[in-house]
Amino acid sequence: MKGVSKRLVLLRTTWSRSCSHVAFHHNVASETSSLLNHCYNRDLPKAMQTLDTMEKRGVWADAIAYSELIKCCLAHRAVREGKRVHQHIFSNGYQPKTFLINVLLNMYVKFNLLEEAHILFDKMPERNVVSWTTMISAYSYAKLNDRAMRLLIFMLRDGVMPNMYTFSSVLRACERLCDLKQVHSSILKVGLESDVFVRSALIDAYSKLGELLEAVGVFREMVTGDAVVWNSIIAAYAQHSDGDEALELYKCMRRAGFTTDQSTLTSVLRACTSLSLLELGRQIHVHVLKFEEDLILNNALLDMYCKCGSLEDAKFIFNRMADKDVISWSTMISGLAQNGFSMEALNLFDSMKVSGPRPNYITILGVLFACSHAGLVNEGWHHFRSMKNLYGIDPGREHYGCMLDLLGRAGKLDEMVALIREMNCEPDVVTWRTLLDACRAHRNVDLATYAAKEIIKLDRQDTGAYVLLSNIYANSKMWDDVAEVRRTMNARGIRKEPGCSWIEVNNQIHAFVVGDKSHPQIDNINRKLNQYINRLTEAGYVPDKNFVLQDLEEEQSECSLRHHSEKLAIVFGIISFPREKTIRIWKNLKICGDCHIFAKLIAKLEQRHIVIRDPIRYHHFQDGVCSCGDYW
Repeated sequence: MKGVSKRLVLLRTTWSRSCSHVAFHHNVASETSSLLNHCYNRDLPKAMQTLDTMEKRGVWADAIAYSELIKCCLAHRAVREGKRVHQHIFSNGYQPKTFLINVLLNMYVKFNLLEEAHILFDKMPERNVVSWTTMISAYSYAKLNDRAMRLLIFMLRDGVMPNMYTFSSVLRACERLCDLKQVHSSILKVGLESDVFVRSALIDAYSKLGELLEAVGVFREMVTGDAVVWNSIIAAYAQHSDGDEALELYKCMRRAGFTTDQSTLTSVLRACTSLSLLELGRQIHVHVLKFEEDLILNNALLDMYCKCGSLEDAKFIFNRMADKDVISWSTMISGLAQNGFSMEALNLFDSMKVSGPRPNYITILGVLFACSHAGLVNEGWHHFRSMKNLYGIDPGREHYGCMLDLLGRAGKLDEMVALIREMNCEPDVVTWRTLLDACRAHRNVDLATYAAKEIIKLDRQDTGAYVLLSNIYANSKMWDDVAEVRRTMNARGIRKEPGCSWIEVNNQIHAFVVGDKSHPQIDNINRKLNQYINRLTEAGYVPDKNFVLQDLEEEQSECSLRHHSEKLAIVFGIISFPREKTIRIWKNLKICGDCHIFAKLIAKLEQRHIVIRDPIRYHHFQDGVCSCGDYW
């Protein structure tokens, strides 16, 4: 009987333990299921309550459940809850698998908590390619390029082979050509050079360092079946202002049968912008309409219309944009300012402060440019002095340049000199040329001489400084000084760059240089130009010979002025376009004073809207006035 009793007791104990074990696993399954349901529904508060209950009962879920909980924390940007999950996972000696630690690592990266991520990374007992790539990508994205490059070296020493995502990330961190070449070599060794994303990243990296030939070499190494690589090489040329090559590649891409996407069109629009091809830009706009609204693409459209001087189109795009970021607002403010519509630009800035994003470096630059064009000295000083306090923006070289331009317009040359002395960066050629231009406008020979000498110290071959100084001396009848400047130019082999103007007619670019004889319609253009000059002369127009090199004979200098490239382009535009169409001309040099007068008069005579874009600004001529206010 005793033996039977013992067996019964043992049986009852075993049954009890079995039931407890089943109940325990039932609880684990139930709690895990509940946790997953809350996570799938993105109900973070209930999910965290379930986690607390599990911890009190000594129950742990599986890696999938914790992964979903971490995704739920990310969806809610819940940093505190995310750290709580991390604490729970590692409590009571629980050792999660590498997969789950990688999920936590990614969470910290997404929260931009890179130090916390690196601490967790350092404690990992085992790291795989995902662990290393997550950290390398994080440092690369954060522009902590040295850390990203060091991690790649440690990864290789640890015997972990990088994959296409690792290389795509680390290529963004290559700041030196030697580093890029080494990474490229590693890519070739592991045979990943044919991967679409790696090739695209290689092209981007070489482009960023200005190595376009290397980028083209990567592109042409093999035929690709993916538009991503085409987009990268087109973007490379567009970003380096080689619009011709970018557009040619775009045509090749289309002929090869690849479909374009938003990325392609953004680069093509940038190419149109760099070449000022308004009509082609409008054709690309038609393709843009086929896609859903895209902020980056809309910003590229906005920039193209602003820089091609078509403010009506730019305003239409801006007003219709459902989403506007700081780039949208800044582009529109700067576009209005550069085209001479200063008050509109300042009013738009006021609207931005009320309903738009926080202004940035470029926004304030546009505001100062607007103040400069409108001659608003007090407003300009206010924005310049308060940009640090109001928006945390330190004045840069460009901001100082706008203020100098504003003071120069107002004839405040002493304040210009004082501002140059207080600049937080060394004055460059542009700084001194701004002062030199102001001296020309206000006939201050001594300060002009000083500014010109500072320019020549920085660049002995700066043609503009010699020419401006020569003309300033000539205007003051200082002929010995004019001769000295001319001798110096001849001794140093310096020649004035010939002015070139171009105009787009029927999707073709027509270029003109001074005294041009090559254009097929040049006889008709010259005949029409002479007629206009005769009519304007009868109305009081006198060629302003202060804007030609002063060593030319009297008759020769007037003939040179008569056939300046912008005059030829204006007349060709009048011949080619109906009266209601805007004539748009682009120049490689600043428009001269005589051509500026001529453009105002011919715009009034012919009732035309003429837009001339030189390297500094846009001039809108209409009804006998110019948007620049006759200061440029």
